[in-house]
Amino acid sequence: MTEETALTQDTRPVRRKASRAAGPAGEAATTTTEVRVEPAIAPTRAKPTTKMKAPPRRRPNSRVVLSVAGAVLAIATGGVGALTYAMFDEQRAAEAEQARDEQFVATATQTVVNMFSYTQDTIDESVNRFIDGTSGPLRDMMSQGNNADNLKALFRDTKASSETVVSGAALEKVDNIANNASVLVSVRVTVTDPDGVNAPSKPYRMRVVVHEDDNGHMTGYDLKYPDGGN
Repeated sequence: MTEETALTQDTRPVRRKASRAAGPAGEAATTTTEVRVEPAIAPTRAKPTTKMKAPPRRRPNSRVVLSVAGAVLAIATGGVGALTYAMFDEQRAAEAEQARDEQFVATATQTVVNMFSYTQDTIDESVNRFIDGTSGPLRDMMSQGNNADNLKALFRDTKASSETVVSGAALEKVDNIANNASVLVSVRVTVTDPDGVNAPSKPYRMRVVVHEDDNGHMTGYDLKYPDGGN
């Protein structure tokens, strides 16, 4: 009896209590499901295994560089040379012009000195030297008739000598077309008599026209007395 009771008790099905969610009766039971969202994992950048190197720089062509440098140097040297030559040529032209002006003045003064200077022993040489240094109208005047001989005779009659000293000379103007220059010349002439006594010196002021020929030779071309006086 006891064993059957125990068996009966052991084989009876066991009821499970139903569980519902808390809430008022009569409502549909709801179930909740908890969903766990894992945080997103930021992707990691892959580290380069090797370091990238910049491409090697291209070496310049040494021949091209040398050629360009040589050309620039040649141009610069040529420019400096041309400038130097231009400056030298300009200076040379200025010096030549100054020398030409001085030669005009020197020829004019020598013409006047030759005309007034003589001694009794050198009359022929003095007059001939004066004529040889003339051209143009002045040469024509001295060549006409017996003008040269008459001048020599006049100097002999004085039985004196004459000395000429230049007081001043200045270039007045230059005519580059006719190659003539006008020069003002001031001189003082002192005449010494046969006894050696000097007469008071006399001043003379002349305008001498000097001509330059194609060979650069200069001569006294004409003589004029400025303002009609001495």
